[in-house]
Amino acid sequence: MGTVSLPDTWTYALRLPHDPRAARVARMTVRAALSGHGRLEVLDTVELLTSELVANSYRHTDGPASLRLTALADGRLRVGVWDRHPLIPAPFGEPPRDHVPYVPADAERGRGLRLVQEYADSWGGLSVGDGGPLDRGAGKLLWFEVREP
Repeated sequence: MGTVSLPDTWTYALRLPHDPRAARVARMTVRAALSGHGRLEVLDTVELLTSELVANSYRHTDGPASLRLTALADGRLRVGVWDRHPLIPAPFGEPPRDHVPYVPADAERGRGLRLVQEYADSWGGLSVGDGGPLDRGAGKLLWFEVREP
């Protein structure tokens, strides 16, 4: 009898309603998926950055969002968050991608994209709605990747 090995690649997708609890649901989903796959080394970083992108989606749109968590074969984890707002913010837009506006330390909001810039290994943004494979209606897809140490 042979042994069965689990694949190194997998994807989880989650549709999130426009709800202030969506970031918490996204964090819990990421924590469960990464814990279940033994990816504890990057769990805190991926959970934090996912929460920031989902919270921004809720704050800046009036519609649902989608979350996709993908483990790639080379050990990278990719997280994508789609929403209906068409604007791709820095640092996700066109180069230079390092222009995230300064936010004072005592500000109540505005530090989330700086966290992505500091802790993700790579990131980007795509406009969607052109009828292509990512077409979910008008909007954007923001993504980041984290490598395991």
